[in-house]
Amino acid sequence: MRVAIVDDHVLLREGLARLLTEAGMQVVASEGDIDGFLRAVSASRPDVAVIDIRLPPTFTDEGLRAADLMRERHPGTALLVLSQYLDAGYAFRLLQSFPSGVGYLLKDRVSQVAVLVDAVQRVVAGECVVDPSIVSRLVNRTGLTEPLSVLTAREREVLGLMAEGRANTAIGERLFLSERTVEGNVRRIFDKLGLADTPQDNRRVLAVLAFLRA
Repeated sequence: MRVAIVDDHVLLREGLARLLTEAGMQVVASEGDIDGFLRAVSASRPDVAVIDIRLPPTFTDEGLRAADLMRERHPGTALLVLSQYLDAGYAFRLLQSFPSGVGYLLKDRVSQVAVLVDAVQRVVAGECVVDPSIVSRLVNRTGLTEPLSVLTAREREVLGLMAEGRANTAIGERLFLSERTVEGNVRRIFDKLGLADTPQDNRRVLAVLAFLRA
């Protein structure tokens, strides 16, 4: 698996490169700014790009804008965005722009090699991954707005795991439910959120967007 990294902190870039290399991946580019990163992606054509959200010169959302440019030029490259801050708005913006092959992970997770490698592998496989810390905060908060208030506690648990990018089998294992029971919960979530089954839309992503929006 070929990986490109962009982060303005040299030590973090080197640490990420070492962790991913030790996990059997090939780091084909490691850059500290957007321009260098985009040139490197064009030259090396990685399977996945790992991008910090806050990059020079303003350290606001340059990473997200770099992601937009990268996907426009190289739509087949998966994306894993790293952030120092827990912000559901960033995750919502990402999934709204990229319905597959994208992830949002807190930088604190980088030291957990298994979590980092799992996220990289899943976005390359076309899944959407949202940091469990965001999901947990949203699932457990009170005063949920419509339409999520119509979901049962179990359905919110299932939707939260969907937001982490988990398939029905993995959700069942986590909640000690049969896959058939999980499928029933997923169908009810779609029905309650008014998500019709159409070839143009991915209902799992639309459900997660509703979750993040609320």
